[in-house]
Amino acid sequence: MLGFLKEPVVVTAEINVNLVALTVLALISRLWGLCYPRAVVFDEVYYGQFVSLYMKRIFFVDDSGPPFGHMLLALGGYLGGFDGNFLWNRIGAEYSMNVPVWSLRLLPALAGAFCVPLAYQILVELHFSHCAALGAALLILLENSLITQSRFMLLESILIFFILLAVLSYLKFYNLQKHSAFCGSWWFWLLLTGVACSCAVGVKYMGLFTYLLLLATAGLHFWHMIGDQNLSNVCSTACKRYYLSLFMVSLLCHFLARALALIIIPMGLYLSFFYVHLALLYRSGPHDQIMTSAFQASLEGGLARITQGQPLEVAYGSQITLRNVLGKPVQCWLHSHTNTYPIRYENGRGSSHQQQVTCYPFKDVNNWWIVKDPGMQQLVVSNPPRPVRHGHIVQLVHGITTRYLNTHDVAAPLSPHSQEVSCYIDYNISMPAQNLWRVEIVNRESDTDVWKTILSEVRFVHVNTSAVLKLSGASLPEWGYRQLEVVGEKLSKGYHQSMVWNVEEHRYGKSQEQKEREVELHSPTQMDISKNLSFMAKFTELQWKILTLKNEDTEHKYSSSALDWVTMDTNIAYWLHPTSGAQIHLLGNVATWASANAAALIYLCLSLWYLLRRRRRIYDIPEDAWQLWVSAGGICAGGWAVNYLPFFLMEKTLFLYHYLPAVTFQILLIPVVLQHLGDHLCRSVLLKSMLSALIVAWFSSVYFVYCTFSPLTYGQPALSPPELRALRWKDTWNILIRKH
Repeated sequence: MLGFLKEPVVVTAEINVNLVALTVLALISRLWGLCYPRAVVFDEVYYGQFVSLYMKRIFFVDDSGPPFGHMLLALGGYLGGFDGNFLWNRIGAEYSMNVPVWSLRLLPALAGAFCVPLAYQILVELHFSHCAALGAALLILLENSLITQSRFMLLESILIFFILLAVLSYLKFYNLQKHSAFCGSWWFWLLLTGVACSCAVGVKYMGLFTYLLLLATAGLHFWHMIGDQNLSNVCSTACKRYYLSLFMVSLLCHFLARALALIIIPMGLYLSFFYVHLALLYRSGPHDQIMTSAFQASLEGGLARITQGQPLEVAYGSQITLRNVLGKPVQCWLHSHTNTYPIRYENGRGSSHQQQVTCYPFKDVNNWWIVKDPGMQQLVVSNPPRPVRHGHIVQLVHGITTRYLNTHDVAAPLSPHSQEVSCYIDYNISMPAQNLWRVEIVNRESDTDVWKTILSEVRFVHVNTSAVLKLSGASLPEWGYRQLEVVGEKLSKGYHQSMVWNVEEHRYGKSQEQKEREVELHSPTQMDISKNLSFMAKFTELQWKILTLKNEDTEHKYSSSALDWVTMDTNIAYWLHPTSGAQIHLLGNVATWASANAAALIYLCLSLWYLLRRRRRIYDIPEDAWQLWVSAGGICAGGWAVNYLPFFLMEKTLFLYHYLPAVTFQILLIPVVLQHLGDHLCRSVLLKSMLSALIVAWFSSVYFVYCTFSPLTYGQPALSPPELRALRWKDTWNILIRKH
């Protein structure tokens, strides 16, 4: 029974010393002196604000991308005990003692460090030699720009980590496909591919480029599976039919597995990022002003404090404020005041001289309107209330001046193609009131829907002229107090969000007396709007805002064009010591970037040459070498192309760090080309020896450049003005030199 104790228990393990050593060196290069400088560095001023808002649970919108990367940075702050109390107002500001600098910068640094072993593993999985894989990892290790970007509270290193993890996972999955499909490891690497792709997209939308590349690669590989010729070896027709049915079932299983892992799970994970984001940020803040009233009311504080307890259904006699749904150029509410339009405008065109109606970007007592039944005189809500439904005709009475919202065939002040909107003043002339409006609920579920507070988006269609109440967005002159113009737009010109309004504040009016009405505050029903807004509704709105919200693009001192990146004709000054010459710049390793460009050019030329020769049935290299060349190019050259070329189509302010994912793939191409040259083009011993000597000399130059620019990578030691001038290898580089 105890015979098994006669032999010792032995556990064996294979340790790749190259991989371990590379990981240790990468951790040292990225983590050394991580707290230096203890000051805000470049875009830390931007991401730090979001970390503080996470710590305080205050909602925000960042138009640069999804929230997963921000949450990872916030996780570092949470683990370090950060309370969110720091004013991220300028680059170079010294961090206070409550800011855990090391913890905030740790996750980006770790992500940057792990990119080194990932690069090694990718080349191994592409079936290149360990020597080539070691070269790729060392090039990533000694790349100054990647070191700089990973040592601060920035997102690019995290993005590159997930991109490389996705590529490695897919390659491992594909290599297992050949001999052990549907095993545990096969499923693990396939699922990890989808998870990593989703995380990459969740950090920055740039991750979508690599995700699409892997989807295309997976589709191409599946297409090759469909053309499997193994069935042709089956002898009898009966056997062929049997194996064909098995083959079709297998194909279906492969397709469903890929669809699950590469499409469904990434989509679900992407949604989960927003779910956690919205669950964490439940408090109102300055950023929620761009969201709809319903979204704002779902947040704690802010609009929720005002709207809690409001009646849900708008009835005849309701007192309401109407917010324009578009929210551009700023959010604003339908407004009127006692001033009238000038008799004549600056261009000599006449007006109706009626009471002005505008859209005002601030909450004001003049934003209140009363919903009146045209067939009755009362301005109070009856008991029981009579709700207003889709298609009902109403009059809108201005609460303070008690004049009726009106439009007529008079040109608007700034939009002469549209009708003027005013509050009607009876001048006893031949211009009768035209103040009937039909309520159309845009997001209705049926034609009998009730007009609801916050939730309903409505259009007001003028009964007499069929014009729609619309925000033109133009600012009125001084006589209109620079408020925004409201016009009557013909329906035939189409639908736009500027024509849609929603009730934000709502009270049931109970007094016919004007003075009492102005101070009326009544909350007859307890109604929580947040329960009526689902996660998917909030996700859809937030996602749309992220995709469409654009900050005012201003020319930045360190912005650049995509053409400047390839030749590294630009740099970014990240930090400057207030007294010494110590500074940090985003600068690439010149030797590596030039070699990467040369490798891409050689790969392109050789590929075209091989293709032309193969077209003539001349095969210069064996078929397995050709397949290896193509597959490596699809990942490395393809990864560079999809992460670089789209920037030529983008209308946004671009910076050098946008090129880092692309250049990472391009660097991986260098050892691919070098090994191919050594294996297939340098066929004599002399040529191989010369190539080896050139590689040693070239790699020495890479290390020399890394060491030369390391003071600008790490910010220390401080350099003198002559030393800084010596590092200005290109006239376009902006190296900061103090004048003493």
